[in-house]
This record gives sequence, C-alpha cells and structure tokens, in this order.
Amino acid sequence: MSEAGLPPLPSSDRPEVAARLREALLGASFTADGLLDLLGAPAYAALARSETVPALRATRGDTPLEALVRLFLLQQPVPHARVADVLPVEDCLDSGWLRRVGADELAATVDVRPYGGADGEDWFIVSDLGCAVGGAGGIGSRDEGVVLGVGGASTTLAGITVRTPVSSALDLGTGSGIQALHASRHATRVTATDVNPRALHITALTLALSGAPAADLREGSLFSPVRGDETFDLVVSNPPFVISPGARLTYRDGGMSGDDLCRTIVQEAGDRLNEGGFAQFLANWEHVEGEDWQDRLRSWVPRGCDAWIVQREMQDITQYVELWLRDAGDHRGDVAEYQARYDAWLDEFEARKVKAVGFGWITLRKSGSVVPSVTVEEWPHPVEQPLGETVRAHFERLDYLRTHDDAALLEASFRLAGEVVQEQVGLPGAEDPEHVVLRQNRGMRRATKVDTVGAGFAGVCDGTMSAGRILDAIAQLLGEDPVVLRDRTPAQIRLLVEQGFLEPAG
Repeated sequence: MSEAGLPPLPSSDRPEVAARLREALLGASFTADGLLDLLGAPAYAALARSETVPALRATRGDTPLEALVRLFLLQQPVPHARVADVLPVEDCLDSGWLRRVGADELAATVDVRPYGGADGEDWFIVSDLGCAVGGAGGIGSRDEGVVLGVGGASTTLAGITVRTPVSSALDLGTGSGIQALHASRHATRVTATDVNPRALHITALTLALSGAPAADLREGSLFSPVRGDETFDLVVSNPPFVISPGARLTYRDGGMSGDDLCRTIVQEAGDRLNEGGFAQFLANWEHVEGEDWQDRLRSWVPRGCDAWIVQREMQDITQYVELWLRDAGDHRGDVAEYQARYDAWLDEFEARKVKAVGFGWITLRKSGSVVPSVTVEEWPHPVEQPLGETVRAHFERLDYLRTHDDAALLEASFRLAGEVVQEQVGLPGAEDPEHVVLRQNRGMRRATKVDTVGAGFAGVCDGTMSAGRILDAIAQLLGEDPVVLRDRTPAQIRLLVEQGFLEPAG
C-alpha cells in the first residue's frame, strides 16, 4: 500500500515472513531489554524523545544488534553483509520489509520499535519512517496519512485500561495497533477500526510481527464500521483529539468543530457497550468562557453509564497551539507560514470563546443505573501506572456505595487500604495538629484531609469491628454524643471509600 509522499508498506499477507523476521529479531536481542542494555539508560530515554544522536553514538560497533538498531530504529542504511546471517534478507526484500540502497546496502521501509508488554511480552510496534515515537518532538513526515508509533498518550491509555478477560474488544482509531495488541492478551475477539487504510495495514503488521492473533480490521470513521447490532465488553480509543482548524494530519486532527469529535465518541459509546462493559478514551476538551468545564463533560456521558473523568493537564490556548505546531514540525519551516497557522488557530479559539484546553482520561462503565455516578475531577499529580486495576476497583466501590445507605455503612466493616500513611501538619511544639492528611502511595496516590474523628476511624479499621461500633468507641473517648457522631460521620466514610482509602471488609 502506498500513498502520495509515503513509501510502500511491507506486505500484510505474508505471515510466514513476519514470523521469520520476528524470530530473527528476538534471536539478536532486538527487544526493549536488549536496547536498554546496548544503549544505556540516557540514550534509550533520548530515543523515546525522538532524539537519535545518543543512539547513533552507541551503535558505532559491528554487532548484529547495533546493525538492527541502525536499520529499523535510526533509518540508517547498513551493508548487506552485516545482516545477511541475522535476517531472512531475501524474504524481507521480497515482502517489502527492506529495500536495496545502492550496490550493497539495505534500508528499512518502516520503523520497527521493540515494545515490552505488561507481562513481559516482546512485542514490536510498526510505524512510518521517522515516526516511531509520537508526541511533541516533531514527526518524520507531514503527509496527511502518516502513522505514528508509540507515544506518551498510547502508553497512558494502555496503562489505564481495565484488563479483565472479555469476549470482545473494540479499538477505535487503531493507528499503529498498540491498543489492539494489548487487547489481544485478554479479549477473545478484537476489532480495530481506522479512517486511514494505511493505519489498518500497519496494525496488521504490528500484530503479525508481535506474534499476536490477527484482528478484525475495518475501515471507517468512528463507529461507522461497526454493525448496528454489535456491542462490546471493552471499547478503547486514543482518537485524533487535537482541537485544530481543519484536518491536516489524520493521526491527530479530528476534523470536527472544537471538541465535537471527543464528545461524539463518548456519547455514542454507551450504545456499543455490553452490560458491565468499559469504554476508555483519551480526550481534549474546551474550557469555554462563562461555562463550567466539569458541567460540559457531564453532559457528554451517555444514559445508563457511570463515568470517571480525570483532567490531567490544562493549557492556555497559546501553549496548546505551540505544542501542536511543534508536533507537526512547523517550527522548523517557514517563519511566515508558522505565524499564519498560529494566528488562524487563535482565531478559531477566540470565535468559540475558548480560553484553555484540558487533556485527560474518560472511563465509562455500562451500569444501567437509573441514577448513574458521574465523577469529574482534576488530578494533575503523579500516579502509579498501570492503573487498570485501580479503575476497575473505583467502579466496584461505586456499586458498593450505591447499594449501601448510611445505616448500612454503619453496620459494615472496613479495612484501611494498603500503603496508606497519615501525615500531621501543624506548628512545631503545638499540642494538636492543624490538620491530618491521609495519603496513598499506590494507584492514584491521592491525599485527603480528615478531621480527628476521620483519622481515628481510619486508623482502627482492620475489618473486625463495624463502623458504628468504632464510632461509639471514639465518641466515648472524645466525650461526644454517639448519636450525633453516627449521624455526621457516614459522609466522611463514604468519601474515604469512594477514593479508595477504605475498603469494605469481605
């Protein structure tokens, strides 16, 4: 497959060649661990930022692994003789993985980046030349149909996705296929869609070279390739969420006005989920003058779905425009053209009264509840990836709280979650702290302020006593009315359970 400005891709219907190539790459330790050992941490980290000079310096030797790094990651031609005993060269030439350069050199036709799965799998992500790493480092091609490899957004979505075994998974806007690859480990059937046929071709290559089962690949925009009666247990999407004028780059620009593309995906996902199923997306959303951004996002949530929406970052419109102009490499081009694009982008935002753009995660869970739970919050602080289990547990706790009123909470027993610590803040020498903070060292790594009762309650929760009995004991210790304490404390217990500081015993 070839498009204007982009080279032909390797054949996707030669699985035997992909299998032989995979075997050869693994045999030469062309893996994530092998790269780290060869390059060292600084050069390996630089490669993840699309900076190749340290890796070029680290591969000036003559080992097979150094040759493969130069060939598939650094786009350097290598002498035929250096890889003749390592790769199935003739098969790779015949099927299009390699091409001849001059009389005796070979060059790769695609980027092939080693990628380690969550359970130690040795996978490979295929992408267009110069595009192995997505993000703001500038891409290797500005062709509309260019396909990027692994970026920070890709790994973030992979990390937050719930990984319970499911029958069916849908990767919406698959790109290089990384989400489909992850889903293949826990989904019986994986469907992957993309409006860009080149992306579907590259996804097929990624799956084949990684030794993963083939996916059901379908061309089309958003949910249009999905049949009317099809539903899934898991829907994931790292969509083209960039809010931009026009649709210059397919991998990032949705082509709809403002944040309509992200809104449309979220709103339509509810009808595509099986009961209990999850839909998880990365998204951008507008902060509009005179409008609460949290209310804006609540209006996106489809009927019958619980939602957890986390804003991880917010940028003013100038920062946002500069980020994505750099992403396209416009900062390295004609100055007047760069300024004109910048100006037009700001015109678009100002016309819609947009003052900032938020970025974050959206998770839906099909609960069928008449009164769904919708949590919209800002959490820009460091978290512990992978977060899939934390996300699953969040919705499990919502189910628990939905079925337990205050009286039931007081009858229940709780345990303090693992790796929660208590911090006391106050002036040195003061008899009592000004406030007490509970802090998680796992998952979302939340911190929440509690009063003396809340701190005392959490500290003795070991699953052996009911919440009501603990409060009665605290009331006696503090000389408070136990009835009043039982009446005012369930709200605090409910918050501590919702945020994962307390877990229902049993």
